[in-house]
Amino acid sequence: MPKRLMTIERHIIEQQKQFPAATGEFSALLYDIAFAAKIISRDVRKAGLVDILGYTGSENVQGEQVRKLDEFADDVIFKAMDHTGRLCVMACEEREDVIPIPDEFKCGHYVLLYDPLDGSSNIDANVSIGTIFSIHRKISAGERGMKEDCLQPGHKQVAAGYVIYGSSTLLVYTAGRGVHGFTLDPSVGEFLLSHENIQIPQRATIYSVNEGNTHNWEEGMKRYMAHIKTPDQATGRPYSSRYIGSLVADFHRNLLYGGIFLYPADKKSPKGKLRVLYEANPLAFVVEHAGGAASNGQQRILDIQPTDLHQRTPLIIGSHDDVKEAEEFLQGKR
Repeated sequence: MPKRLMTIERHIIEQQKQFPAATGEFSALLYDIAFAAKIISRDVRKAGLVDILGYTGSENVQGEQVRKLDEFADDVIFKAMDHTGRLCVMACEEREDVIPIPDEFKCGHYVLLYDPLDGSSNIDANVSIGTIFSIHRKISAGERGMKEDCLQPGHKQVAAGYVIYGSSTLLVYTAGRGVHGFTLDPSVGEFLLSHENIQIPQRATIYSVNEGNTHNWEEGMKRYMAHIKTPDQATGRPYSSRYIGSLVADFHRNLLYGGIFLYPADKKSPKGKLRVLYEANPLAFVVEHAGGAASNGQQRILDIQPTDLHQRTPLIIGSHDDVKEAEEFLQGKR
C-alpha cells in the first residue's frame, strides 16, 4: 500500500487550492481524462477476448490503416469530453479536421488535443501502448473554438500527459507544477499516486532509436550514434540500446531511468515522422517539467509554431545533457 493514499481527484483538487481564483473547470477536465482512460484500459485488457483487434478497413488522415482499438479509444475520449461544458474544441491524430463541440452542448475555455492510442500497431503482440493528451486555453474570440485554438506553440500548453497501458495502467501528467504519476488500482477503480514529482536524470546511458533506418540518416545523426557507441569509461559509454517501438513506452522508461529517444529526420522523412500537436508537444511539456529537454535537432520543440493540424517533426527527447549533446552533432558543431 502506498505511504500516502492519494487519488488523482484529490491530488488535482489540492493543486487547485494553490490558485484561489480557480473555478474548478480545469480540474474537472483533468478528471474527465482520467475517467476516459479507465474505460480504455478496461477494454484494452479485453483485447483478444472481444472483437477489438485488427483493422476497421478504413484509413486515417495520414493514410494509415485504422485499427479497431484506435477507433474505439477515439470514440471514448470524444464522448467523455464533448458534453461537459469544459472544452471549446478538440483535435485528434485520427481525424482530418478539428472536432467541434456539438451545438446542443455548452462550450468551455479549454482545448484538448489527443492521440487516442499511440503504438496501437503493437497491441496484437501485447506490447505497451498509450494515450497522449495536451490541453491549451482558448484564444479565439468566438463562443466556440476554432482551428487557431489548436495551432498554438507547445510552450502555451497548460497541461499535458499520457496514459500507458502496460503491466499496469499508469497516468502521468503535469500542469506546470511537477510531473506526477498515478497507477490505476482495478480493485477500487481509482488512480492512486505512485510516482510523485518525477525527475529525469540529467544524463544516462540508454538510447532508444530505430536503427533499421540507419542507411537513411543524415551524417550528423550517424556521427552521434558512433559517438555514444564509442567506449569511454569516464562518461559511461558505450550506451545501451533499449527500443520498444511504442513511443509512450520508450518515453516512459527513459523518463524514469534517464536516456534519450530519437526519431530524427532522414532521407525518407525529411520533415520528421511524429506529430507536433499530438505527440511531440505534450511529451516535450512533460519532460521539460521533469528537468529534461526536447528538440527537433535544430530548435526546442515547444517553440515550434504549428501551421497544420497534422504537422510532423523530428523528435529528440529525454535527459537534458544527452539531448543537448545530440543537438550539437545534428547541427554540425561536432
